[in-house]
Amino acid sequence: MLHRSSADRRPARARRSSCIIHELRSSFSLLALRRFLGLWLSVWAFFTLAANRPLAAQEARWHELNAQVRQLYQQGKYAEAVPLAQESLPLAEATFGPEHPNVATSLNNLAVLYKQQDRYADAEPLYKRAVAILQKALGPDHPDVATSLNNLAELYDSQGRYADAEPLYNRARAIREKALGPDHPAVAQSLNNLASLYKEQGRYPGAEALYKRALAIREEALGPNHPDVATALNNLGSLYQQQGRYAEAEPLHKRALAIREKALSPDHPAVATALNNLAALYYHQGRYAERRAVGFFRSGCPSGRPAVLITQLTSDWQSFI
Repeated sequence: MLHRSSADRRPARARRSSCIIHELRSSFSLLALRRFLGLWLSVWAFFTLAANRPLAAQEARWHELNAQVRQLYQQGKYAEAVPLAQESLPLAEATFGPEHPNVATSLNNLAVLYKQQDRYADAEPLYKRAVAILQKALGPDHPDVATSLNNLAELYDSQGRYADAEPLYNRARAIREKALGPDHPAVAQSLNNLASLYKEQGRYPGAEALYKRALAIREEALGPNHPDVATALNNLGSLYQQQGRYAEAEPLHKRALAIREKALSPDHPAVATALNNLAALYYHQGRYAERRAVGFFRSGCPSGRPAVLITQLTSDWQSFI
């Protein structure tokens, strides 16, 4: 048997020590790399969360503003809602980007408020921009596009621009019937607004058919005591009243008033509309003894001339979220 000298064994141990040192160095390098990567990821996560906090806060504020504006709108407090809606628009642009559907929501809602204040020139470019954003983002046949088209048409209708309004109403109705079905409440809205346009043009048979269909859809879909049913009743009653069909108009106006008084606050503009129309009906029949409606009528028309008959178009308060 051959025996190695200690001198011969020393290089082998040295080689083994060298390997061990090399392995320790490799392990140390991996550990350092892992620690570095962990630290880097922690720093990245920290700054990412910090950067996202302002956007999250802005988005929460946008939702809060929309809720406040919607509540004020539903209460008929349009002047109070406008500053909040104005704040919502640039916030939406900064938070979501200028072409995001949420920006279209803010545009639409501010335009609805402007329209309620007869600020038509301010409302029109907002509606048009909302339509353009939604068509680009969602496609031309999306129900939200129909909503914006309806609102722009309603703005034109309110100004007597019937030739501009009618094709938009018809396009909105076609989109809704295809996307939502023929008995959806949104279709009833399109029918209602197109009927009002026909009424203003003296196209009474066509208007009556559309109003009746809108009323039937709303009663079936929303229930008999919904405020939108009151709108349909009011408008059909106003059509009959304009034609001198007072016996047919009266029960519709009374039912519309009863629904609104129960569902809305007493000082809501929609309640005032129902009172006004019932007062006008009584006036034209010479029925001045009906104290409640005539009392409202006299306070609104001290000259003794008849109250103006009001037909209600319906704009959409959008929420695409």
